[in-house]
Amino acid sequence: MEVIDGNRIAADLIAELKAEVARIPGRRPCLALVRVGDDPASVSYVRKKGLTAAEIGIESRNLLPPVSITQAELESLVDGLNADPAVDGILVQSPLPAHLDERAVFARISPEKDVDGFHPVNVGKLAQEDASGFASCTPAGIMELLARSGVDLAGKHMVVIGRSLIVGKPLALLALQKRPGANATVTVCHSRTAGLAALVRTADVVVAAIGRPEFVTADMVKPGAVVIDVGINRVADPAKKSGYRLVGDVAYAAVAPLASRITPVPGGVGPMTVAMLMKNTVKAFHLRKGG
Repeated sequence: MEVIDGNRIAADLIAELKAEVARIPGRRPCLALVRVGDDPASVSYVRKKGLTAAEIGIESRNLLPPVSITQAELESLVDGLNADPAVDGILVQSPLPAHLDERAVFARISPEKDVDGFHPVNVGKLAQEDASGFASCTPAGIMELLARSGVDLAGKHMVVIGRSLIVGKPLALLALQKRPGANATVTVCHSRTAGLAALVRTADVVVAAIGRPEFVTADMVKPGAVVIDVGINRVADPAKKSGYRLVGDVAYAAVAPLASRITPVPGGVGPMTVAMLMKNTVKAFHLRKGG
């Protein structure tokens, strides 16, 4: 069994991007990070994204509008970033406060600057295998993890547990693509799938993205399968100073001995999401520069 080290693979990708950005003459790529409110997880994520951008040499702009911002005001802010020629990528951190329409805000971002890959145009380009679009960062990171771990998906059966717009659906589209590193046969399962355990047992590659702690158990995984755990869940643990510990959607201790390769939580998929955001930002810069 091999543990797929997401921290190491993300660090390799970041080093490659740093070298690429260092070769760019003149203006460097610029990423605008918009965070509304002080959700602790969002604060942490945006800080991490800013630090990673700085490490690579990408300029990051942090915009912190008040939690009282209206829908119209936030959309106007996005419009200003769309029109700014010095901004290559725009990320509006999710979740937004309840009074704001998140989907409408994401759709307001120019597709050419939508480095999170959520705009309907980019989702459409993904379905059409148009490489000028941007894929959502977490599924793109999973594909990168698999490729750099020597997992060839061609002819393999991938079972994705979870049908979200952020992970499940775009990952299925990526894995299905007719290109090197893809060409998988993909089954997408969810909470209402009949005979879920039996379906998962047929998988050569299992991707758990259902948001339920330790949902995938040993009896659901065939020996030799590759297991990718997207989940990050807090469970109570009085022994920890914080009062909780982080676990994935896979019962790691029981499943790991069966797997040929497996991602840990933390340190698996998570670091790749930020790295792929940076890769998308550099890609947006080159596309907007015309090369």
